[in-house]
Amino acid sequence: MLPVLQRIFRGIALLFGGALLMLALVLGVVWYLNGPPPRVGGTPIPGITLESGGTVLLEVPQGQSADTLGSRLQEAGLIRSRLFWNLLFRLDRRSAKAGTYRFEVPASQLRIHTLLVTGRQLLQRVTIPEGSTLKKIGAILEEAGVCTASEFLAAAENPSILQSYDIPAKTMEGYLYPDTYLFPRPYAAERVVKTMADTLFKRLKTIAPEGATMTNSELFRRIVIASIVEREYRADDEAPLIAGVFYNRLKIGMGLQSCATVEYVITEIEGKPHPEVLYNKDIAIKNPYNTYVYAGLPPGPISCPGSVALNAAFHPTSSDFLYFRLMDPQEGRHKFSKTLEDHIKAGVFYVKRSSTTK
Repeated sequence: MLPVLQRIFRGIALLFGGALLMLALVLGVVWYLNGPPPRVGGTPIPGITLESGGTVLLEVPQGQSADTLGSRLQEAGLIRSRLFWNLLFRLDRRSAKAGTYRFEVPASQLRIHTLLVTGRQLLQRVTIPEGSTLKKIGAILEEAGVCTASEFLAAAENPSILQSYDIPAKTMEGYLYPDTYLFPRPYAAERVVKTMADTLFKRLKTIAPEGATMTNSELFRRIVIASIVEREYRADDEAPLIAGVFYNRLKIGMGLQSCATVEYVITEIEGKPHPEVLYNKDIAIKNPYNTYVYAGLPPGPISCPGSVALNAAFHPTSSDFLYFRLMDPQEGRHKFSKTLEDHIKAGVFYVKRSSTTK
């Protein structure tokens, strides 16, 4: 009887051990297939962008099947096995939600699958207009549900972030590129600031490659000029000429006399509504940003310039002009003058022409 029991127990142990071995083997295969490839990145696939900083931007079209999506991810080098990917969707029964996602890599298939079926990392499209200030950008981000305005402004004044970009200022004003972005909701304000700053320096490599060899102070000077030009020009082709006028004024120690800087003082520093008209009392405000009162550059940029203004600040048009005046509000054209006398005459001409067309 004892030998029989021993054989039975031995058989059970073998079966149990075999089951454990099989389970371990299955778990090992699942662990292997679920894990990310040893090296992230493969064939460039439309709608999948490997970003700097270890993140991926993934677009999921409406109605795309799990199999097609898995094929894209496998070709892009983001998952090991399309078959395991399909198995996850068969077991879950939920489909991937259409939209644009950003996630850190390397990432397991289970994590990517969870993000797509829940839509938790669905990105919000946010457009930052050219010439926006930090306060305006903060309001846009808060309305979009990306981060609060106060969190954004705090990040834009974070000394460690400023130091990481070697920015000789107290804020990131002027160093955040105005563009259309895709951000998760919510998203850390620090990462929003860094993304926009990275975009600026990336665009500068194309707009002004010479900027890479400039000192931080010289680059800062160009950014300040670009921020003022951004708020002054109307027609793209006139932006370099306006930048040239400002550089001419700086050379002779003349005040920049930019109305945009006065508006910045009123709206961004004093927190008042945007003025319809600037009066003598406005241009007499004693603030370092008021370029009617103080000669030279203001302490920092007054807006976040776009590509046209940046190009103008780095590549100004050489001329003898010291003045410009808006002559055609509809076309956004200016009259450029070499002397104050001609500048005043241009103003009279504009008034007369306006009065005859009413």
